[in-house]
Amino acid sequence: MKTKDLAFFSRIVEEVVVEQKLRPKRLAEFIGQERVKINLKLALESAKMRGEALDHVLFAGPPGLGKTTLSNIVANELGVKFQATTGPVLRSKKELIPILISLSARQVLFVDEVHRLTPMLEEILYTALEDSKVDVILGETTHQVDIDPFTFIGATTRMGKLTAPLRSRFGILLHLEYYSQAELTIIINRSAKILGIEIEEDGALEIASRARGTPRIANRLLRRVLDYALVNGAYVITKPIAQAAFELLEIDKHGFDNMDRKLLLAIIEKYQGGPVGLHTLAAVLSEEPDVVEEVYEPYLMQLGFLARTPQGRIATKLAYDHFGIR
Repeated sequence: MKTKDLAFFSRIVEEVVVEQKLRPKRLAEFIGQERVKINLKLALESAKMRGEALDHVLFAGPPGLGKTTLSNIVANELGVKFQATTGPVLRSKKELIPILISLSARQVLFVDEVHRLTPMLEEILYTALEDSKVDVILGETTHQVDIDPFTFIGATTRMGKLTAPLRSRFGILLHLEYYSQAELTIIINRSAKILGIEIEEDGALEIASRARGTPRIANRLLRRVLDYALVNGAYVITKPIAQAAFELLEIDKHGFDNMDRKLLLAIIEKYQGGPVGLHTLAAVLSEEPDVVEEVYEPYLMQLGFLARTPQGRIATKLAYDHFGIR
């Protein structure tokens, strides 16, 4: 491995390790999503009192809001094993069936991007989720094998892409919302404390205001501002330090980066404000349609800068005002 590639790989590993360190382990430590926590706590306490597996759970919402973290917390609260995989990784029966057979009683199986499971794998899951059975083919004969009752947790950023039969198998459906600046400020202060970073309140608020309502982005921006502070000889993150770092990173006061600006300006300048189709917009941005739809659009729509219509995407008056365009 080349030195450049090794440095990049080491950076990725470091980011993953830091992210794991910052994740809360218990429900009481989890900040925000109060409605979700109340419903989840009730279900957890009931399952523990009954001594049974928790009902299957579906977490829905934009990326980075805590779906994976909450799934880990469920396993921790129940005192059971946790196994994770993703919809795109599971491609055949030979991959899914051994996982299901190996699950211990009440264990948590977490599948991220559950909407990307193939129809064939969904059909295997139906009997596993409802009857705790799996059909195994031995030679030319199909045998039904009993498995231990377990908790299946799915996470999706595309609730509409989930098939109705699979969605109906989840007993608990919870939707995660974007975080407020106040909640993100608490998260940033907590992360700074864990990482041993000294940060002033206005510095934390400045980072929170540009974190797009998302804890994952808030923690990532905290580390980038820390990088800037250390390189420039500052050992306390203040508001001016954070502002200077964001100017260098080209992240504006709304948390928009270059791609957000390119997306809005493409609609305004190339298509007279829209409407423009998703695939056309993705081609102009040289980006995958799924990334545009799942990563960039939800936040722009949340703030009111972008709207979806049956004909396509349109830029709103707020977008025009933001760029000073009449």
